[in-house]
Amino acid sequence: MLDLQYIRDHPEEVKRNVKIRGLTPKEVDIDYFLDVDKRYREMLQLVEEMRARRNELSDLIAREKSSELLKEAATLKEKLKQEEVELNSLENECLEIWRNIPNMAAQNVPAGQDENENIVVRKWGEPTHFDFIARDHLEIGESLGLIDVERAGKASGSRFSYLVGELVILELSLFRFAIDWLVKEGFIPVIPPVMIKKEMEEGLGYGEHGGWEDMYVLEEDGLVLVGTSEHALIARHAGEVLPSGSLPCRYVGISTCFRREAGSYGRDTRGLLRSHQFNKVEMISFVRPEESAKEFKYLLSLEEDLMQALKLPYQIVQMCTGDLGQPASEKYDIEAWLPGQDKYRETHSVSNCTDYQARRLNIKCRSGEQKDFVHILNGTAFSERPLIAILENYQQADGSVKIPEVLVKYTGFSEIGMLKVKSEK
Repeated sequence: MLDLQYIRDHPEEVKRNVKIRGLTPKEVDIDYFLDVDKRYREMLQLVEEMRARRNELSDLIAREKSSELLKEAATLKEKLKQEEVELNSLENECLEIWRNIPNMAAQNVPAGQDENENIVVRKWGEPTHFDFIARDHLEIGESLGLIDVERAGKASGSRFSYLVGELVILELSLFRFAIDWLVKEGFIPVIPPVMIKKEMEEGLGYGEHGGWEDMYVLEEDGLVLVGTSEHALIARHAGEVLPSGSLPCRYVGISTCFRREAGSYGRDTRGLLRSHQFNKVEMISFVRPEESAKEFKYLLSLEEDLMQALKLPYQIVQMCTGDLGQPASEKYDIEAWLPGQDKYRETHSVSNCTDYQARRLNIKCRSGEQKDFVHILNGTAFSERPLIAILENYQQADGSVKIPEVLVKYTGFSEIGMLKVKSEK
């Protein structure tokens, strides 16, 4: 969450930030929050004074058991009990509103209400075009027996799929390629738990303003299925002070991920685009506050390196204030060109969450005698979405699919579907 003193000192800036993020005063009322905060501090001072008097009375009574002192102590005890209930109520109300206040958007983030006001920053590569009618990834996958949504629907319901045969090898090869690349860059590979405690998920800041609707929450167990390995990897350091020599601390997490995709019914649901379950390789960085802007650019450059190595055309899109998500101060997406859909679609994102999550989960770093909250960043290496881009950009007129050259040493084959295509002939 935001620094409390910053909110007190800069209320108008915080109110403006809430507004340009598309939130109403009814959803996040900064004036009311400051009023509750003021009443809490006044009540806290009163309670502390009463506790001090209670302790003073205790010492006096130990020396002389005066009836007047005993009467005052009994009265004070009852009064203190009532005031502490009110203090706890104000504290809880303050905390609830505080958690709903979004991170401050970086100064260079364009103001806008939703994804329609995001800005294309630059493009790489020319969109792929064919002298035959391009098919989308699901048509290709089903024709080659690589994607089975029909049986997945029978077994699990909508928005699940079986990946089969060579596509499994391709996904594993894609992930191994990313891991090898990032390990050389100094990232530590981690396979984390795919379930975390609900209070840890709360600390990440994704649940407010309807975010819980997008998660699979196991209420009976107090656990949440992660939407990306970032969640478990950040929670790994909750409540810790990271050693001065350990930063930047960079992880590459590999995990299965789970999302309800609650707000996307009726759109972008074909094939693998918005599945409830998918695999992902994610980059996470813990850095000193003064290094986060540089780290943000670095993570984006790594995403571009990986996409360029696959020779997949893409564009970089800067998220506007209304499409950042609560914890992010700044965010970019990479959208790959999909010839089967004749449009760019998101495959990667990178976010700088500054100290927002670290403050909620109490993750600090030591700087001499001082302890500061770290800055936390995350970025996609690869999910299953680049599979979509590979299938569509590398499709051939005979129905087969070529493998990007950099992946051939991992797959052991250079084309998908040749045996099937030949047998059908």
